[in-house]
This record gives sequence, structure tokens and C-alpha cells, in this order.
Amino acid sequence: MANPRVRKLADRIQVIVAEMLERRIKDPRLGFVTITDVRLTGDGQQASIFYTVLGGEDEMKGTAVALESAKGILRSEVAKQLGTRTAPTLTFIHDALPDEARALDEVLARAKAHDDAVAAQRGTTYAGEADPYKKPREILEEDDEADESDDSDDADEDDAEA
Repeated sequence: MANPRVRKLADRIQVIVAEMLERRIKDPRLGFVTITDVRLTGDGQQASIFYTVLGGEDEMKGTAVALESAKGILRSEVAKQLGTRTAPTLTFIHDALPDEARALDEVLARAKAHDDAVAAQRGTTYAGEADPYKKPREILEEDDEADESDDSDDADEDDAEA
């Protein structure tokens, strides 16, 4: 779907179908549906509509049946509002991406908990010194004065020997 015109049509189809499901389709089997994406072929003949359903397996199955039964009404409304010469064929596909993302989040949470447990067992002491970086030597003035007094004492002794 590299064509911007096709992307605009797909976005418009998504809005039309979502509004129709919210306002005009009154099927009791229809659960809380969210239209997540619409993919349209380059020629505009096929529209794959991805949806998610809030709830369990029963709501998902009931919603799939309700969407299949409302497909004709939805297609005629899409054709009317798009104003194109041909109406795309609608195919409803349950979007598994949120379920896969939830499973991935659970795996990441377990890995983080495992890492935290390993860190707690390891403790907080360092393997070496707390600050492993070498620091430059500091020359104290007291050492310089002590060295000078030692040199002057040596000079006095040299004078006494001579």
C-alpha cells in the first residue's frame, strides 16, 4: 500500500465501518469491537479489515458471525460513502497482534522478575574496591617541607665532618 490514495481510502473505510458497527448494526451477537487496521489492495478491490474483541472466546465467535452477517450492509455503506465506481470486497480478520503483544509483555515481566531475584541474591558488594579507577597521586606540602629539613640536616653533617 505505497500509494497515498490507497492509504486514504483504507483509513476512510476504517472510519466508516467503525461508525456503522457503533451506530447502525444492532446485532446482539456483536461484542465490543475495535477496528484496528484496514489493508486495501492497490486496485481497491479487496479490503481486509482487522478487528479485536473485548472478552473471551464466546464473544469472539459471536462477533465473527455477526460481522459475516452484516458484511453486505457494511459493503453497501462503504460504497455509498466512498463514491467510487466499485465497492471493495470486505474480509474480516481477527487481529492477533494484541494477544501476541500481551504474551510478550508477560514473558518480559517474568524475565525482569528473574533478573531482580538474581540481583537480590548477588548482593551489593563490589568485587574489587568501591572505586576501581586510579587517582592521581597527591603531593602534600608537608612532605616537601620534611624533605627539605632532611636535606639541610645532611648538609650540616657534611660541614661538621669537614
